[in-house]
Amino acid sequence: MHPGSEDELWRSIVDNYGDRAELTDDEPEPAAGPVEPPAPLAPVADEEERYVPPPPPPVPRPENKRLVAWIGLFGTPLLLLVCLVLGIRLPALMSYLMIAWFIGGFSYLVLLMPKGPRDPGDDGAQI
Repeated sequence: MHPGSEDELWRSIVDNYGDRAELTDDEPEPAAGPVEPPAPLAPVADEEERYVPPPPPPVPRPENKRLVAWIGLFGTPLLLLVCLVLGIRLPALMSYLMIAWFIGGFSYLVLLMPKGPRDPGDDGAQI
């Protein structure tokens, strides 16, 4: 096989492959007359029968002791950090009370945690 034969073979395949479309430069002329906007579409059945969820239940408010514990857990470190960034010096007693509030809130919340699983056959996995 000589080098030109492969190129000739491909050229003959391409030249003889299927029907060729006739290309012309003539473009169809647009229809004369005023153009009307398309009519609005009728509402789709999905839009008419769309699911509307019920309003969510109100957010439950924790009991007062638990609320104080949560404020101690998240509020006191945040307040101490803000005072540190702004350069506000707190009295030593107030700082110690805030640290005690943090530790007490954490301990209280840990003690309130359930000791066993919610369901006796539950392995703890949740979906």
